This record gives sequence, structure tokens and C-alpha cells, in this order.
Amino acid sequence: MSRRTLIRNGLLITASDEIHADVLIEDGRIAALAATGTPAAEAFSAETVIDATGKYVIPGGVDGHTHMEMPFGGTYAADTFETGTRAAAWGGTTTIVDFAIQKVGGTLREGLDAWHQKAEGNCAIDYGFHMIVSDVNQETLKEMDLLVEEGVTSFKQFMAYPGVFYSDDGQILRAMQRAAENGGLIMMHAENGIAIDVLVEQALARGETDPRYHGEVRKALLEAEATHRAIKLAQVAGAPLYVVHVSAQEAVAELTRARDEGLNVFGETCPQYLFLSTDNLAEPDFEGAKYVCSTPLRPREHQAALWRGLRTNDLQVVSTDHCPFCFSGQKELGRGDFSKIPNGMPGVENRMDLLHQAVVDGHISRRRWIEIACATPARMFGMYPKKGTIAPGADADVVIYDPHAEQVISAETHHMNVDYSAYEGKRITGRVETVLSRGVPVITEREYTGHAGHGVYTPRSTCQYLN
Repeated sequence: MSRRTLIRNGLLITASDEIHADVLIEDGRIAALAATGTPAAEAFSAETVIDATGKYVIPGGVDGHTHMEMPFGGTYAADTFETGTRAAAWGGTTTIVDFAIQKVGGTLREGLDAWHQKAEGNCAIDYGFHMIVSDVNQETLKEMDLLVEEGVTSFKQFMAYPGVFYSDDGQILRAMQRAAENGGLIMMHAENGIAIDVLVEQALARGETDPRYHGEVRKALLEAEATHRAIKLAQVAGAPLYVVHVSAQEAVAELTRARDEGLNVFGETCPQYLFLSTDNLAEPDFEGAKYVCSTPLRPREHQAALWRGLRTNDLQVVSTDHCPFCFSGQKELGRGDFSKIPNGMPGVENRMDLLHQAVVDGHISRRRWIEIACATPARMFGMYPKKGTIAPGADADVVIYDPHAEQVISAETHHMNVDYSAYEGKRITGRVETVLSRGVPVITEREYTGHAGHGVYTPRSTCQYLN
């Protein structure tokens, strides 16, 4: 028996169009679209009919940067694949791409297998993997080819965290050269970790131990320098480059310059850099620890450059870098030493709503909202048009969004497995009402109707966003 669902009377918004249209879903895919009220739309019939009058009908969000169950600093990210993907669904995200981690001395395959084991049977929504390459050697480079063939087509490297994930310029160049051959995309955490460690040591020696110093030692210039260096190494290798969690206006300037030269260089930012600042890091009584992430929050004046970059397409994607640690017992590991605060913030549930607030505030258009949160991440990571749009043949990952509902973000009402909200008390306009994942309702009129194991692993093709 085929299962059909019809969504009527909504305003359909994709990256390219806004149209009052009815959406027919059959067997988990978009079967047809027709302008509301036309004979074609009137001919649609289905067992389940959803009335979206006064609502937006948008593609499910694609969050290309999450860290569920990630080990860091002697502890683990607080969200499991089950709790994290459920929270994502509540926030209108229907696909995540998480990071599998190669241990130093281990193989890419061992890391990938470990992450498959964590995720399989536990996810409420669909998921894919990037691969963190912590140990570049001849065997690793060969493995990169095999991973690309099986749908893990992006590899993250770190210019930060010496002794943990850090790669030197030679290792980065080798990986980039391999990616240039096999079609992979190198994702870069661009901060000069060697220099930052010097500044950390000096700050602690001066007795500067509070969370706000985390932001002061991870200087914007060291993000810009590393971004510049990553761009030049990619240029030498002839490889595309995707710079993650861009936070500083100086780093945006480096990306803009590279793109003006016609290079395949891309940038992602995150809601925390658009809505929060060093004011949060400076909150008293160690509360600033809640906002410790890397790259760090910047002074508020950097936000204008980030918004401008999103409007001019010098930044293409907004992901969350969702990596939650509870304030109690986890962030508190860094009391008396900011360098021991686990780096990461919760956000997978808030991204779509915060970016809709950006539409309300006039920073971006409705179509740009969908472009940076759904369509471009799907293209960037080889999942389009299966994900990221509403078009015949696409997976029926669809969100009914109420643009007029008002809500207050709070840890008391969120679904992430973490004891605080980075946006506590923030009033926003717009709220997810119903979420379909491959045609199956996982949120139904603000009730969770999904289940662990509905989400399936999604192999990806190579980047679809290249010049």
C-alpha cells in the first residue's frame, strides 16, 4: 500500500521560490506540487491531509556540523544520537552530518565504524558523517579514497588543539592534495593553535583564569592568519576548502578575497556568532563558561561582517557546531582554569528559529533563510536534491512552520540533553509546528511522534557547490 499525505494551502518556500502551493507526498518522497486552487491541486487526494493555511511549508533543515557523544577534555558531549536528533527534529532539522573521529595511531575505518555503532538504530532523523583526520600518513591517505567511494566525502582537519587533533601544514597539504584527486572536501578548523597555546600559558601565569580570557587568548587575528594559510595551502593543492565556524570579521575578509579571486573556498558561521558575543563570556560567577566554544565568541561589532557575508554569499552556510556540555559537572571542570572548560555549546534545536528571527529582523530574506540552512548545506555535502528542497523526487523532509507564533527560548522547554540554554529568555517570532522526515511525522502539532531508529544513514556524493 502506498501512503500519501497532502499538505494544502501553505506558502511553500525554497531557496529559489515562494509560492502558495499544495504538496503531495507518496511513499516518503515528494510526488507532485501544484499551485493552490488550480485544477491540478484540486485533483490531489491522500489519506492524510494537513492544512497549512497561514503557515510556511519549508524543507527540513540540514545541519552540516554536529558533535553527538563527542569525547573532549576528559568528558563527552551531553547529547546522544537519540537525544540530539530528537532535539534537532523539534527545531525543524531533518538531517545532520556528524563528525566521526580518527584517533591518533588509529585508522579512519576504526573511527568511522565506532560512529556508525553510536548512531545506528538511535536517530530520529537521517544522518551522515564527515571524518576527522587526526593522523595523516600514507595509510590514512589511501583510506580517504575508500571513504569517498562509500559516501563519506568530507574530511575535517584542525590547525588548533596541539596534541589532540592538530595537523601541521605538511599534513594538511598532503590531505588537501589527496582530496584534489578523489573529490573530497577538506573542512578546516582555522585557528593558530600553536600560538594560542603560548597565549593561554601566559594568561594563566598572570592569574587570568576566568572564562572571558578564553575569548581574549583565541585572538581574531589568529583565526584570520590560519584562514589565510588554509586558503593558500588549498590553492597550492588545487583543492576546495570549507572553513568551519567562522567568527571574526578579519577571517571573513580572507574568505571574501579568495572568493573574489574565483577560488573554491567556502565559509560557515553559526548562530552563536550571529546572536551572542564576548559580553556573554564575561558573565559573572563563572556563568561565562556556558559560552566557551572554539572559535570563541567575538565582540559584538563582528556580527555585522558575518551578516553581510551571509547576504553577499561570502559565507554560504549556517550550521550549529552543536557540542553540548552541561554547566553542572562538565563546564565546571574549568573553574579556576579557563583552558579546562570543555569547548562547545548546544544549539541544534535553535538554528532554524534563530535564522527565522533574522528574517523578521531584516538581516536576510525568507529564501536566503532556506538557502543557508537547507539547500546550500545539502549541496555542499552532496545530498541535493534528495535533501534541502521540496521538489518532485526529493525526500519528503518537510516542516510546517508558523511564522507568527511567539516563543521564549529556555532550558526548561528545550529538548537537548543539557542543563542550560545559550539563548535563555530570548523572545523570538516563529515556531515549528509539524515535521515530516521522509513523509513520516516526527513532530505533529507540537507533539513528538517520532522514534529512535527512524533516521537512516545517508551516504553522500562529492561537493555539488564547486565553481
